[in-house]
Amino acid sequence: MVDHLANTEINSQRIAAVENCFGASGQPLAVPGRVLLGEGILTKECRKKPKPRIFFLFNDILVYGSIVINKRKYNSQHIIPLEDVTLETLPDTLQMKNRWMIKTSKKSFVVSAASLTERKEWISHLEECIRHLLTKTGRQPSTEHAAPWIPDKATDICMRCTQTKFSTLTRRHHCRKCGFVVCADCSRQRFLMPRLSPKPLRVCSLCYRQLLAEQQKEAEAGRRQPEPLCSAVPGYEPSSGDDSDKSDDDKADQWPADTEFYTSEVSWSSFHS
Repeated sequence: MVDHLANTEINSQRIAAVENCFGASGQPLAVPGRVLLGEGILTKECRKKPKPRIFFLFNDILVYGSIVINKRKYNSQHIIPLEDVTLETLPDTLQMKNRWMIKTSKKSFVVSAASLTERKEWISHLEECIRHLLTKTGRQPSTEHAAPWIPDKATDICMRCTQTKFSTLTRRHHCRKCGFVVCADCSRQRFLMPRLSPKPLRVCSLCYRQLLAEQQKEAEAGRRQPEPLCSAVPGYEPSSGDDSDKSDDDKADQWPADTEFYTSEVSWSSFHS
């Protein structure tokens, strides 16, 4: 499919249309050898609630963004190199069906398709692209993945101390290492994790102790010097930090509140041939 579509006018037109939908806020997507293989709307599990997102599958990257006007305007563009992607099929829940996890070294998240058939198509095409890229580059599949954030509504109490109850005044935070929902007292420390960010990130007390022990062990073994730590830094950003999807916290959705995103009659995805 890639060889058939590469360097064709229809492929160039499709990629140009995607760039146009993202407008000036998106990055250029047209590069030599890149092919747009398919697109569709998937439900992404965000920290507050599941939300529809537009996804575009290329032969080397996965692009997704927020829907402003379907097939006309998107924003909050995210680009994921497929070489860094690992997939994991997940069981259904009451809220989301046909789920799977997209795991990368910087960010991992759960998505769902409108039907089991569409999930199989997405996973099949993604896995084929990943296999092709890894074979071409000689790289091994990624083994280190960022932890997915547990949704806010999954718990009413801190998942570390199990004592603090969340409320309007007592807000939820997320540990960047384990993804748990924790209170401020249980996540006062920050730790530098270069794989995720060039800046120290909020971590829970348990992960902080584990990371610190690992760092000290490595330093004692002479593998590297201890990196500077920054603990309980005042004035840093709340849990919707740099590695979060800012569009997940939008106060106003573009879709009606009663929209059903699991209807099998809706045409969610199309893969080109």
